[in-house]
Amino acid sequence: MLTLVIANKAYSSWSQRPWILMRHFGIAFQEIVIPMGRPETRADMLEHAPTGKCPSLKDGELSIWDSLAIIEYLAERFPDHAIWPRDRAARALARSMAAEMHSGFQNLRMQFPTQYRRAPRRIEPNMETAADIARIEAAWAEARRRFWQGGPFLFGAFSAADAMYAPVVNRLHVYDAPVAADTRAYMDAMRATPAWKDWEAGAVAEPWALEKYDSL
Repeated sequence: MLTLVIANKAYSSWSQRPWILMRHFGIAFQEIVIPMGRPETRADMLEHAPTGKCPSLKDGELSIWDSLAIIEYLAERFPDHAIWPRDRAARALARSMAAEMHSGFQNLRMQFPTQYRRAPRRIEPNMETAADIARIEAAWAEARRRFWQGGPFLFGAFSAADAMYAPVVNRLHVYDAPVAADTRAYMDAMRATPAWKDWEAGAVAEPWALEKYDSL
């Protein structure tokens, strides 16, 4: 049995990415949640990964950390699942978009932190965040234009690219960012998945709170 170590579902965007992917594809795993913002948080996380951060994945004696590394490991471990698109060109674009998400969009992250217990309420994006949103919308539109194949997700069927951008969907939704109709349709499709609903319900049920996120 795989074990996925995550931080709070209410706030941890990095944890959500492999979690929602594994749940969507029916990959069985045990879950360990380490609450953020406690004196013992880093020490507890260091027990599972040398970075002292979440998420991390345990597979027997193996320990894999970082969301994107975990997703790549799962794609190798479970080749029967189309975790990345099967088409080579689509897969190349999906990986490029995932890497861009992994390393970019810092302004969006700072102004619109992930928050799964927040009722949607408008905060106007600043100029830098608006530029991040525009780039994300352009990338999503390109993926759908080139590789849509009739499904509701970025490359038709759900893939690692959707998992990597899941926290962005949350951010755009709860801060009521102005987006195009096609973007909103994709966001609605993501939020309707059983895996998304399970994560959201888990976030609401958590007993922990962090003021710096809940006060926004």
